[in-house]
Amino acid sequence: MEQIEIRELMPEDAEEMIACLKRTGGETDNLTFGAEGLPVTVEQEREHLEQMHSAERAVHYGVWKDGELIANGSLNALPRRMSHVADMGLAVVREQWNKGIGGMLLERLTGYACLSGIEIIKLEVRSDNAGAIHLYEKYGFQRTGRLPAYFKIGNEYVDFVIMCLDLR
Repeated sequence: MEQIEIRELMPEDAEEMIACLKRTGGETDNLTFGAEGLPVTVEQEREHLEQMHSAERAVHYGVWKDGELIANGSLNALPRRMSHVADMGLAVVREQWNKGIGGMLLERLTGYACLSGIEIIKLEVRSDNAGAIHLYEKYGFQRTGRLPAYFKIGNEYVDFVIMCLDLR
C-alpha cells in the first residue's frame, strides 16, 4: 500500500528538492526551467528553504510517495499593500499527474493561506496546459488575465493565463 505524506520542506530536503526539480523540469515545458533544473547549489537551496520556513507568511510543501519526493508547492505572501495576496507555484512529476496529488497539495496550500490571513492566491499557468487549468478551476481559481508570449522556448512564444483564488 502506497504511503503519501505532505509536509513542509526543510533545509535538509535541499538535495531531494533539487533532484525533483530537475526531474519535473525534464518532463515538461510547463515550468520556468528544463531538465537542468534551477541554477542553484545545494547550499543555496538550503538557504531558500530556511527562508521560506522562517518567513511569517510563506510555506513550501513537499509530497512524498513511498519515501520519494514527487511534488512540491509553495505559497509566498507579497509585501506591503499587497500582503493579503500570495503567489503560488506547484509541480508534480509526470507519472503522478491525474492521480490527485496536485489536488491534495492545493488543499494544503489553501488551508495554510486561510490560517495565515492570505486572502487572494495568484498563479500563472501556460494557456495550453488544460489539465492544470482544469485542476485550478476545480478548486475555485478563476482566470483573471493573460500574459502574451510569457515563455519563449526556442523560437516558440507561449502565452500564460493569470488565475486567482479569492478567499475573502
